[in-house]
Amino acid sequence: MSVRIVISALALALLPLASSSLAQASDSAEKAKAVTEEDGKHLDAEGNPTYKIEKGTVDWYTFSGYRRYHSDCHVCHGPDGTGSSYAPALVNSLKTMDYATFLSIVAEGRKNVGGGKENVMPAFGDNKNVYCYMDDLYVYLRARADGAAPRGRPPKKSEKPQAAKDAEASCMGG
Repeated sequence: MSVRIVISALALALLPLASSSLAQASDSAEKAKAVTEEDGKHLDAEGNPTYKIEKGTVDWYTFSGYRRYHSDCHVCHGPDGTGSSYAPALVNSLKTMDYATFLSIVAEGRKNVGGGKENVMPAFGDNKNVYCYMDDLYVYLRARADGAAPRGRPPKKSEKPQAAKDAEASCMGG
């Protein structure tokens, strides 16, 4: 079974739960606080991926998200998630978008029509450079949305955990 199908199925399965509270959802640094850690990945109280930034050092996954964002997303969504005339500022979107919705939109894409303008987010569920790193992208954008990560390349990062190396090799086929 391809990773794209698994991610899409998971996102779609979680979407009804997320959509009922999406309008009321609001992320904050307090909600994003890391309460557990599994193989270098930090999770919030709800079990969603989150960032951990201490003394100016970002965790590996936040740094990886920064790199992946700037390789595939910034062309449309602007530098550091600040938006452009072509696509919205993800630092604003992630303030009210939950993890399941994020996964669904990135994997399957979406189309918005309004105000005489049509915006299309392409599906990235077949792009290994995106879907193998969706948690990393989410973590980075969540840190930006919460104001925990400043604009620009993080000056210091944690070492890449072995679990990240193993997951990357497995997903990328190498």
